Amino acid sequence: MADGQTSSLGVIDLSVIIVNYNVKDYLLQCLRSLDEACKPLSAEIIVVDNHSADGSVEDLCGEFPHVQWHALPENIGFGRANNIGLDVARGRHVLFLNPDTIVGPDTLALMVRYLDEHPNVGMAGCKVLNPDGSFQVACRRGLPTPWASFCKLFGLQALLPSVKLFSGYNLMYRSIDETYPVDALIGAFMMGRADLIRSLGGFDPEFFMYGEDIDLCYRVKQAGFQVHYVHETSIIHYKGESTKRSSLNEVRVFYEAMEIFARKHFGGSWMFLAFLRLGIILRSLVARLARRRVELATWIVDMLCVNGALLVATTVRFERPLGFPDYAYPIVPIMITLISTLSLVAVGEYVEYRPTIRRSAVGLLMTFFVLSSLTYFFKDFGFSRGVLLMTMGLSGALFAITRAMTSWLDAKGRSRTRRIILVGLNEHSARLADALSSAERRHAEVVGVVATETFSDRIYAGMTVLGDTSYLGRILDATGAHEVILSDRTIPRDRVMQLMMASSSYRARFHIAQDYDDVVTARIINDVAGLEPTVTVAPLLRFRNRMVKRLVDFSVALVVLTLSAVALILPRVRQALQPWWEVLAGRMSIVGLWSDGKQRTSGKAGLTGLVHVSRPQVLSASAIEQLNDYYVDAYTLALDVEIILKHFFRRHRANDNRS
Repeated sequence: MADGQTSSLGVIDLSVIIVNYNVKDYLLQCLRSLDEACKPLSAEIIVVDNHSADGSVEDLCGEFPHVQWHALPENIGFGRANNIGLDVARGRHVLFLNPDTIVGPDTLALMVRYLDEHPNVGMAGCKVLNPDGSFQVACRRGLPTPWASFCKLFGLQALLPSVKLFSGYNLMYRSIDETYPVDALIGAFMMGRADLIRSLGGFDPEFFMYGEDIDLCYRVKQAGFQVHYVHETSIIHYKGESTKRSSLNEVRVFYEAMEIFARKHFGGSWMFLAFLRLGIILRSLVARLARRRVELATWIVDMLCVNGALLVATTVRFERPLGFPDYAYPIVPIMITLISTLSLVAVGEYVEYRPTIRRSAVGLLMTFFVLSSLTYFFKDFGFSRGVLLMTMGLSGALFAITRAMTSWLDAKGRSRTRRIILVGLNEHSARLADALSSAERRHAEVVGVVATETFSDRIYAGMTVLGDTSYLGRILDATGAHEVILSDRTIPRDRVMQLMMASSSYRARFHIAQDYDDVVTARIINDVAGLEPTVTVAPLLRFRNRMVKRLVDFSVALVVLTLSAVALILPRVRQALQPWWEVLAGRMSIVGLWSDGKQRTSGKAGLTGLVHVSRPQVLSASAIEQLNDYYVDAYTLALDVEIILKHFFRRHRANDNRS
């Protein structure tokens, strides 16, 4: 029967269950492909919408009246939503299908026939292709056993994909053009026997996203059935579109799902869980470094320049590159690298601003003074201030050359098409889009506009509405945009900071502007000074301030707890010192905020603070919020010292009054 029609007996061949989240455009083409694929079968289509903000249900239900629509009031995750569809499904077989897929005309009929002809198969999946026709290796997998997980997490599978020993997770050693049993399928296309899946309880609701497909396949095999990969038919899968349009950290969620699976099915293997956590930490570190690869490369080049300059200066002074006494190596190069790094970070290089000649010169000057000062305390290393001065001078010249080359390459890169995203569905965005299209027609492309709140339209002023700001980072990743222009000045500054922090690894420039002239001015200042003049960054968000504050908190808390170690046997002392444990763990700060219920991008609860020393019991909620905001906006180390002194002064005066 065609277009999702059902038989008069109430028992049908297939129930197709789709969980949708903010991918209306992909869901549209998926449903159109299903209408064609369902014609040879008696089938029904069930769409469970996970509280999409793009108007998926409202805009598509009229075009597909034969589809069963279930709009949920919140995003309950992939597995739970599929179980809701499973509860109302009437098919002998059920297909769990992602909305970002296109199904071939013969796919459903062939897969239903395969299950009917193979009663020992409880679940089956087809070949899954990328939009460019390449094969998605995740569509047939082995179980994430301790060894398979180790090989995947530590890169052995990617290094030796054709070796069975190392590629057991994605089965990359097997042909993609054969049909065979596997351990697990991809959640984008999983067809199984409805009665069997119901008897297993459907998807495990403990998994929010990722891992639930492997878990269900594992339980199907435990029930005595096989799971098969069928190569005769295929679908196209636009991999990960729902996660791109969500605020989830999909890498973190994926590895958390793997840990849930490991606990559930390999709970006795503490070594496996330890390796899994280690792999997660290493992969997260590699991912962070990859996103900061430009800053990391700049630092590596800078340190090569500093140490190269040291060798040149030593050669000039002592007529050989390693002219210092033997005991100076490797201590001297290590200390110069360390002090140079800390000094450059202290002025904002690598972590806060785009590297500039001016800031690097200040950092090198600071390095010279620090190293010169150290020679007064370590006289055995006071070989030659001339060498040190020459090293810093040569380093400055090399830094100037490398930064000039970087700026030139940057400018050359920008001479190609600059991809721009506008934020805000308002007349300013429309006007900016027109101005950019007119003034920068050859070198700029407005990729689309991002809404600041729930939206329903997919097109605004001729621009594609890419989504809302809650998943701006995913949009930047998907579009490769170079600039983000916020035209909505009603966005709170804290929210702007959140957006910038969430998107910082994508290296897009942020501007707040309502006119084209504002954009041009901001670009010029950014190019020259490495600063964004339209966005004020709170001091507590700056890396150097956060690091100094954390270092002070950790050091003082460690001293306090160490000196109080003997008294910890007393319950009252343990209770009194509990906040210091929170400071040591980084969950609180010595000087910080008073709880006011406001979400901020920076600042932690404090043992003391502006509010604490200002008699909070008599302050209004508004006054407390204002004092907290002032602390975040005006933070300096000197302000912390003043607050601590005032805290002790008030306590001393209170003790005097009591006596």
